[in-house]
Amino acid sequence: MEGVFIQLCEYSRHVQPFRHLFRSGLDTYVIRLQAEGEAEVLIDGRLVRVLPGDLLLFRPGEVYDLRIGEKESPLGRSGDYYVMCTGSRVDDWWDRQPRPKKTRIAADGRIQSAWQQLILEKRRLDGGSPAILEALFTALCLLLDRAMAESPVSASPSALLALRMKSYIEEHAAGPLRLEEVAAHAGLSVTRAVHLFKQQQGLSILQYAGQIRLAMALRLMDSTNLTLEVIAEECGFGSYTYFHRVFREHYGVAPGQYRRRG
Repeated sequence: MEGVFIQLCEYSRHVQPFRHLFRSGLDTYVIRLQAEGEAEVLIDGRLVRVLPGDLLLFRPGEVYDLRIGEKESPLGRSGDYYVMCTGSRVDDWWDRQPRPKKTRIAADGRIQSAWQQLILEKRRLDGGSPAILEALFTALCLLLDRAMAESPVSASPSALLALRMKSYIEEHAAGPLRLEEVAAHAGLSVTRAVHLFKQQQGLSILQYAGQIRLAMALRLMDSTNLTLEVIAEECGFGSYTYFHRVFREHYGVAPGQYRRRG
């Protein structure tokens, strides 16, 4: 059996009612992330509501009954990313840890980006390079594992919103970052976002962004010959003067002294 054989991989947006039923059991794995709207899925003999951020995982042999649009939803049309696949590498990934059929994970642009790259590769006329498909699928699975580890079944809505903001900060820390943008990404007011993030993460939004920027700067200082002025700009500090002050406050030495060590 191939390492990863992807039968179907797409983003699906449903205008009409839709039902996907495998009454006799699936012949592939199904990995599905609700991105918009809502759906219903049969789990343990009961129809369960599926909302944005819900990850569905079903394995071969399991009954799969997904229903979309049978009831009018205030959330609008349903949209989802999905992969239907088989293979020894998929078996290995699945067996590494328990896989609940439904898990709420925090929205992460990196997961969606990895999924989109996998979709585009599979759409090629030749069906995509098996090696590239396997690499992209592996990256997607690793991102999903991390999201599931950070979003346990018992995670509160507040914890998930904080994780959503955390992901946004990591993605945008290298550029100008405004509290209003972070809050808007989570659908919160600035006041609520600032309080919730500090409560859940133990750091303020700007403190966390600062830590990300400093970590980026250290990597560039250790692995490139870029000037400190360029590094300050590349890492989102805005000016070398500000970078110098923040770096010295955090590490006790100036950036130039750090770079000349050893």
